[in-house]
Amino acid sequence: MTSEIVNSALSKVLYPGFTKDIVTFGFVNSIEINGNDVSFTVDITSSAPEVANQIKDDATEELKAVGAGNITINIKSPKMPEAPKPKSKNLAPHIKNFLMVSSGKGGVGKSTTSVNIAIALAAQGKKVGILDADIYGPNIPRMLGVSNIKPEVTGNKVLPIKAYGIEMMSMGSLMEDGQSLMWRGAMIMKAIEQFLRDILWSELDVLVIDMPPGTGDAQLTLAQSVPVTAGLTVTTPQSVSLDDSRRSLDMFRKLNIPIAGIIENMSGFIAPDTGVEYDIFGKGTSGPMAEEFNTKIIAEIPIEPSIRTGGDEGKPITFVNPTSESAKRYMAAAESIWATIEAVNANGGASNESVQPTTPPGVSACSM
Repeated sequence: MTSEIVNSALSKVLYPGFTKDIVTFGFVNSIEINGNDVSFTVDITSSAPEVANQIKDDATEELKAVGAGNITINIKSPKMPEAPKPKSKNLAPHIKNFLMVSSGKGGVGKSTTSVNIAIALAAQGKKVGILDADIYGPNIPRMLGVSNIKPEVTGNKVLPIKAYGIEMMSMGSLMEDGQSLMWRGAMIMKAIEQFLRDILWSELDVLVIDMPPGTGDAQLTLAQSVPVTAGLTVTTPQSVSLDDSRRSLDMFRKLNIPIAGIIENMSGFIAPDTGVEYDIFGKGTSGPMAEEFNTKIIAEIPIEPSIRTGGDEGKPITFVNPTSESAKRYMAAAESIWATIEAVNANGGASNESVQPTTPPGVSACSM
């Protein structure tokens, strides 16, 4: 066995993806021959393991064909680049805490809950904002009595609208009344980011975010845009609502969002003439679901006509009738939520590092 024979054999080994061989490229060096035993080094430019493996297999086959005995191939390649480690992201770092209010389905009173929880937190001395992220069905302006007010623009930023001691922004405040939005997911995602970045929110203690129903683009975008301190799920006692609420709680768990609790809405009915509470749709049925997700029901809000009229007229019950049974339950729920927020912050605070996308910019996740 000679160097000429080895080089001749290796000149038949093409570099993967090219028509030139590894000898012509000048990748082969440090050839050592001991009888029929051969060892050499190949310096390649690719860090892909499959390239090195193919060169080894092809070189071994060609050398065996010319009578080589033991073959030792040392492949030198660049170090595989490490995937960039995701970092926590916060588009609104001046806001101390974020509360995501979610539901598995629509029509369970999520927006009503968001408004009254926000007002209850403000009544307890917190500086509060509410973001209506339900882009397709923005109801918060009506519920706060500001549906006819348009926000002021300062430079390229927008000032939130103020009502009942809280700051508010909604797509409903930017559109004409009754105007429909037919947006794809990418537009929804962009809108949520702009609501966080381009609104002149004060240095709030907490921003209550009223999410659209379900577990889609909007929820994931929010979780990746700011570190959500706590998540609140709103449901009704019926099984069809509980089925979807489980998905909402499962979303919180998968996004590593601490669960502040469950509010069971339409839980019983308080007669306006007698004040007697009746169980008409079920009550307390969220209990097993709460145990399943290691959380609790923090309020059972009854059907009370003044809640409905207050929402329609822009007079939230927690503000206009704070001594009502429903308002008292909202206040108690707000205290429980704030206790969860304080506990999260005492344990190092919220982070969305684990849910940041790891796909390089411009590369489809489907191709990875």
